Amino acid sequence: MLLSILVPVFNEAHLAAGTMKDLLGVEFPCETEIVVVDDGSRDRSWQVLQIFDDQPRVKLIRHTRNRGKGAAIRTAAESASGDYVVVYDADGEYEASDLPRLLAPVLDGRAEVVYGSRSFGSHSAYSFWYVMGNKGITLAANLLFNSYISDLETCYKLMPRRLYLDLRVRSAGFGMEAELTAKLLRRGVRPFEVPISYTARTREDGKKITWSDGVHALWLLGRERLRRR
Repeated sequence: MLLSILVPVFNEAHLAAGTMKDLLGVEFPCETEIVVVDDGSRDRSWQVLQIFDDQPRVKLIRHTRNRGKGAAIRTAAESASGDYVVVYDADGEYEASDLPRLLAPVLDGRAEVVYGSRSFGSHSAYSFWYVMGNKGITLAANLLFNSYISDLETCYKLMPRRLYLDLRVRSAGFGMEAELTAKLLRRGVRPFEVPISYTARTREDGKKITWSDGVHALWLLGRERLRRR
């Protein structure tokens, strides 16, 4: 089994080197490749990423202009060659060491799609409204698709690469999380969830998601629920 780790990067010059080193230091129970897409960063992110250009497991790709997280992940998935894919954000909010935990249910034959679920403890929450927004979007998905998942917006979603490509996720921005989950649930695919660590950063630290992304996510969930088969 080959796991492709998809890494979207946008204006993360101060964090990209550290988070990439963390990722490269993880011991995985299978072969891995790392596909990094710099999504038109306006800082020195692309120059920083060149440090890893000589790593045999790392492939670097650059968008000449910013196209959004969803577009960067789509580019990475189309350029990957793994049997499975998972996204790893370069912003330092997620622990690279948690990724093998998502692989365990797949390697044991218990699941095909695995989500890393955040607990949002008081030490890791960005804000009350951020957590409530995430819970509200997740609740909406559960109601619309008669499912029970705990964290729709998690970055850690592991699934077969062929399945991801077949879903044809078109949202260019953060809405890709809601669209992807809605399309999975609509097909009757219920993700297996495992607990992960999470330390949210603040707006001052570079947090990019806003309330408008939450509204857009709700619209995407409704659209997919009403879409004809």
